[in-house]
Amino acid sequence: MGKARQNVKALRKMPIGIQDFEDLRTKGYVYVDKTAYVWKLVTESKPYFLSRPRRFGKSLLLTTLKAYFQGKKELFDGLAIAGLETEWLEYPVLHLDFNPLRYDSVSSLNDFVANLLKQLESEYELPAGNDRIEIRFQNLINDIYKKTGRQVVVLIDEYDKPLLESLGDEKLNADLRATLKPFYGVLKSADAALRFVMLTGVTRFSKVSVFSDLNQLNEIGMDTAFSCICGITENELLENFEPELEALAEANGESFEETLSAMRKNFNGYRFTKKNERVYNPFSLLNTFFKQDIQYYWFATGTPTFLFTELERTGFDVQQFNGDITVSEIKINDYQPGDTNPVPLLYQTGYLTITGFNARKRRYNLGFPNEEVKYGFLGNLLPRYIRADTDKTNYYVGNLSDTFEAGDLEGFFRQLRAFFGLIPYDLQYEKTESYYQTIFFVVFILMGQFIETEVRSAVGRADAVVKTRDTVYVFEFKLDSSGTVEEALKQIDDRGYLIPYSADGRRLVKVGVVFDTEKRTVGEWAAVAVQN
Repeated sequence: MGKARQNVKALRKMPIGIQDFEDLRTKGYVYVDKTAYVWKLVTESKPYFLSRPRRFGKSLLLTTLKAYFQGKKELFDGLAIAGLETEWLEYPVLHLDFNPLRYDSVSSLNDFVANLLKQLESEYELPAGNDRIEIRFQNLINDIYKKTGRQVVVLIDEYDKPLLESLGDEKLNADLRATLKPFYGVLKSADAALRFVMLTGVTRFSKVSVFSDLNQLNEIGMDTAFSCICGITENELLENFEPELEALAEANGESFEETLSAMRKNFNGYRFTKKNERVYNPFSLLNTFFKQDIQYYWFATGTPTFLFTELERTGFDVQQFNGDITVSEIKINDYQPGDTNPVPLLYQTGYLTITGFNARKRRYNLGFPNEEVKYGFLGNLLPRYIRADTDKTNYYVGNLSDTFEAGDLEGFFRQLRAFFGLIPYDLQYEKTESYYQTIFFVVFILMGQFIETEVRSAVGRADAVVKTRDTVYVFEFKLDSSGTVEEALKQIDDRGYLIPYSADGRRLVKVGVVFDTEKRTVGEWAAVAVQN
């Protein structure tokens, strides 16, 4: 990550945190035109559901639809839809945003929704209702339809926020689902009074959840036609942000191509359909242009604690993150509280993305979309495994990388022993082989932020490979109950772990490491240079 220099020429206004389309258009912010998608939505169907990760532009899309249905033609001057729409009819719009509140009880949810409905009743000069929220919602839609003579538009932002927040509390989650199910079910029973409906969220809670009453929704989250409705494509980046890319390159003393490569590596890679079309995270892009520095902006806005809890609850093998994670076509968008497989949720929340599709087996391959997600996610996962704070683990990983890059193996293993000393003695699972393998795996992956590393992704690969400027180190790890240093070194030879690097040109060193389960730290180790 580059360090920004001062006195860079003034740049255009970046719409960071601007979710209101009218505000964005009237105050001179840069806008990437997505209105061709809006036209397609409003002319082809009526009830939609769009799933995308947080801070991916869903809220801005809904306020764009809101401005369109309110007939605010002047806001769309110069945009794609201006050449498509001719009537600009005005419709009543009910916009419900579940973002603002934290829902820690059914009463907090009921109170929040009741307040939203009260505001809308007042806006349309209707008497305030006092029935259950679903009855009040139905009456509001029907009364507005009768009063205006026009069908109603309903836009619901982050419909699933109460459910995601409560995943760790089974009873609360069930109670919130029971509350929301009839509320959202109104959108089916009131169909005749509705011109257009769109719900957005992160995940699809189906079957016994809210979607059982909304089976008429057109789910477009994985439709090829809408693959780039949120996020920014490479073409859109180059067409809309060339001045900012040039300024970023200048600020960090890099060429335009070097800067573009860094942006791709850190923020590109999200893929939401079988079609191999990828998008950038818009939040991280805009923050990078505003601050003139590449950092992990999206990840910093919220650590996915509930996901880490789900990984622990389901016993997910974290080492899968470096290999092929697969999920069936049927299950990729289907997640229920209590499921034993957290992969669909990891995909829907944006921590995994599609890397391929097997048409014969009808299965998706998934992986981290980019370095921001990879290092941000694993960097926050590691402290949970050793019960240490994030600052300490980041400090150790950075030092390990520096020491290794300097070729100081003695210092590296000394620091590695100190790192394992962070693990508290009261952990119940600290003597299992998979536990130590996971820690080694995550540590070496995180070292890849600073030096080139690889870790095992299939049978027949070394446990870890680390490359410095002049040396390639190939590692094999053993528990003291399963082998010796000599056996680890022999396995590297016998299984040909060095062969892929024999033409690299750098010095080859094989490293055998044994973990002492009694002392819970690195025990014996040996490094042997190999004639290349």
